Amino acid sequence: MDKKEQTKITDAYDTILILDFGSQYSHLITRRIRECGVYCELLPCTVKVKDLEFKPKGIILSGSPYSNHEEGAPHVDKQMFELGVPVLGICYGLQEVARVKGRGGEIASETGHLVQKREYGSATLNILGGAQRHELFDGFNGDQTRVWMSHGDHLDGLPQGFKVIGHTETSEYAAIAHEMDKVFGLQFHPEVTHSEEGAKILRNFAINVCECQSNWSMETFVDKEIQRIRGVVGETGRVIGAVSGGVDSTVAAVLMKRAIGDRFHAVLVDHGLMRLNESKNVKKVLDEQLGINLTIVDASESFLGKLKGVTDPERKRKIIGNTFIEVFEEQAKLIDAEQSEKIEYLVQGTLYPDVIESISFKGPSATIKSHHNVGGLLDTMKLKLIEPLRELFKDEVRKMGLLLGIPADLIWRHPFPGPGLAIRILGEVTPAQISIVQQADHIYMSELKANNLYNQISQAYAALLPIRSVGVMGDKRTYEQVIALRAVESTDFMTADWFDMPVKVMKRISSRIINEVHGVNRVVYDVSSKPPATIEWE
Repeated sequence: MDKKEQTKITDAYDTILILDFGSQYSHLITRRIRECGVYCELLPCTVKVKDLEFKPKGIILSGSPYSNHEEGAPHVDKQMFELGVPVLGICYGLQEVARVKGRGGEIASETGHLVQKREYGSATLNILGGAQRHELFDGFNGDQTRVWMSHGDHLDGLPQGFKVIGHTETSEYAAIAHEMDKVFGLQFHPEVTHSEEGAKILRNFAINVCECQSNWSMETFVDKEIQRIRGVVGETGRVIGAVSGGVDSTVAAVLMKRAIGDRFHAVLVDHGLMRLNESKNVKKVLDEQLGINLTIVDASESFLGKLKGVTDPERKRKIIGNTFIEVFEEQAKLIDAEQSEKIEYLVQGTLYPDVIESISFKGPSATIKSHHNVGGLLDTMKLKLIEPLRELFKDEVRKMGLLLGIPADLIWRHPFPGPGLAIRILGEVTPAQISIVQQADHIYMSELKANNLYNQISQAYAALLPIRSVGVMGDKRTYEQVIALRAVESTDFMTADWFDMPVKVMKRISSRIINEVHGVNRVVYDVSSKPPATIEWE
């Protein structure tokens, strides 16, 4: 599917455009808007109006780690303010509103003469207007609410044509509005849960101010996406699909089967980097239970050969991504020889967090890591991509899966990365290292399920570290490898916190791994949140 086809979802829904200036909270704005039944898309702040493939019903400018005064700071295309739709600036976005609308508004920096007015943390917003207060604050209880501040720059003057609609003790212009132009600015972050009624502000902006229809839901999305797929593929087109047995690819596969039936052919590439007995389990679920037309291709020798000697995680991901496409194209040729119609499309279970983390643009953000199905694809790839889940977060995909009738135990299965164990083996990937991490991970998952912890955790896995440590077994010195256990809680997988594992369970898991997995003499538990860490180690 080309870029234009991928954005056709905006033809079906009123859409809010969120421009990302690099804030750690940008994805939360997306979440809050969708939670109120309005579709939205997050794009880099550097996008130009002339390059937009849809006209939004409203625009939100995110926060940023930059100072508006800083050399090289990112700035919005001024023509965004000429689209005739409402604009809401949040934190740094407020300063962008003042910069563009100007005419009397000035921005003070924390390095300037008003350092004492910077705010970090909770603050009380005083809402002005009494009974006639601004519609952004409809539904509020009282004239005060707690909000979350995180800024050094702030307005030191009110832009011409604007009025103050809310202030804090130290921020005179905490909320401003230009009624005629429908442009608004907030110095605080309504998208975070620390802002007690922040979600109401975003809902009021999307529905009351922008007049968006609240019709975004998985029920409507499934129907529209099926129609979109049929329109792209046509009445005779055939599609090959990448599946792994995980939630994302399974939902994508069932959706494709619902859309085009047996013209969808699923392919599981066994790259030798899967969990213990994974291929057999996938065949049982997809083929036998869900009736998906499935072919399993053993390409482990090819993958492991290309990964030999490779230790850099980015190279691993790109090698795996490229090899995936090579295998798929070869498989498509084989299927072509058996079918009357040529296969033209490849389906992948790419999710929105994959896209957000992989897209880099000049200015406020950098690529965190390339996902094999986003940043690792061949430029010469012949198959056209269809990514039916590309606009969805993980929890939205799970809702879709339940609607499609996929068994709950599969829906709530922990995510498994496309590159497989290659990014859970830090350092060179070898058959011996794969065997170690497979066994350790199998023990880990078994104990989590036996202790009724599996469904309390969003994602858990065992990683093999590229270090050795001294130990003692049977009165003998050992010098063996280290397994790191990871378990996190998350809703959208853009942020995550480590799971507070019961000590008794951790002791048993550690004991079993050390005793049953040869080559390991030490087990550690990862207590890092995301951010600053990512969920996977590589």
